[in-house]
Amino acid sequence: MTQQDFVVSADGHILEPTDLFRTRLPEHLRDRAVWEEDFEIEPLVEGGVRDFRRLHTPGFEGWTVSRFRHYDGSPNTGDPDRIIEDMDLDGIDVQLMHPNLSLFGLYSDDHELSMAHARVYNDYIVERFAPYFDRIIPTAPVPITDVHDAVAEIERVAAAGFRAILLPAIPPKPYYSADFEPVWAAAQASGTHVFMHSQTGGVKVDDPMSTTLRVVMSQAEQVNRPITPKSAAQRMITQCNYGPMVPQQVIMELIGGGVPERYPDLHFGLIEFNAHWLASLVGSMDKCWVTGIGQDADWWLGYWDETRPEDDQPKMAQLFRLNDKWPYPLLPSEYVRRQFHVSFQDDLVAVAARHISGLSTIVWGADYPHAEGTFRRSPELIASLFADVPDDERRAMLGGTLGAVLGCEAPSPV
Repeated sequence: MTQQDFVVSADGHILEPTDLFRTRLPEHLRDRAVWEEDFEIEPLVEGGVRDFRRLHTPGFEGWTVSRFRHYDGSPNTGDPDRIIEDMDLDGIDVQLMHPNLSLFGLYSDDHELSMAHARVYNDYIVERFAPYFDRIIPTAPVPITDVHDAVAEIERVAAAGFRAILLPAIPPKPYYSADFEPVWAAAQASGTHVFMHSQTGGVKVDDPMSTTLRVVMSQAEQVNRPITPKSAAQRMITQCNYGPMVPQQVIMELIGGGVPERYPDLHFGLIEFNAHWLASLVGSMDKCWVTGIGQDADWWLGYWDETRPEDDQPKMAQLFRLNDKWPYPLLPSEYVRRQFHVSFQDDLVAVAARHISGLSTIVWGADYPHAEGTFRRSPELIASLFADVPDDERRAMLGGTLGAVLGCEAPSPV
């Protein structure tokens, strides 16, 4: 990172007040609100932390997490002035910021509960962070379990100054569904772009082992057991095979559904999935719709029905002709390069493959203030990660691309 770099992190989190939803949700929903409580314990390991928080979410109770810290080690309470201080120390000019633990309550199968959490959160962000929108760009969570309500919330948050909305990575129905057409229309018309964060969606309020929570618990169980050949393989299978399936499916459902074709001004961001898989995906998607060298387009396969005339055999087909039936004017990879952006943290493969995936498709994020992110070490990481990358390409990945999408520009030199 050089002095001239304009850094826009795609991935930060705003820590909500621990009692935000218990005090602001409609009274009949407060007993099912997302909330946290502080407590102290004897350190679990020598020299370990004492301060913990217990999380209560719809369908799940009792997960404990260590408190997040500021640059100086003090507890992070979500104060915007302290966030700006941390960004300055970490070399970040602007940060796209998402909800934190409320993500577990925003996209459940209980629409009333999810939408109530979203409205409370969005109102709080406007109250507390509106003066900081030049450097802290929040995403407004919008549950899509009811499309009419979703459209109303998109229009409401856009009028309040939001530039981005946050939809679930695991939607209640596939993103190619025509039912979501009003959502895309409202987002493009309002000038808000669409982001999806990892581990969102799929929460069932009556199922403590619903999708996103099951991932967290399975990781905890693995940590506390000896590593076996099976668990070593399973971790790689989960991380390398299953992990990228969610963002890949989102991209393919949107492109297959023609959403970027119909809404060319709408951009989509996939956050905290890393991006090492993206080059393979764009190549694979295009390959679906191209008859390559050695593939005989006149190759027939199927079932011949002796009871039907020779010119009426619906179960016989020239299989490679399917490759010619792509219904849109651009190839899948071209839509990705034009309208999709995948965030990465410490991902050498994503950087190395940038000319395959498309330079504009990958954007860097620190995941502030999470333990798995680069916070406190971002300048050091950036120097290493982009050591051999040309200046113009580094600047695009660090902030130029995302800054242009979000409408923020580097400050003029003094």
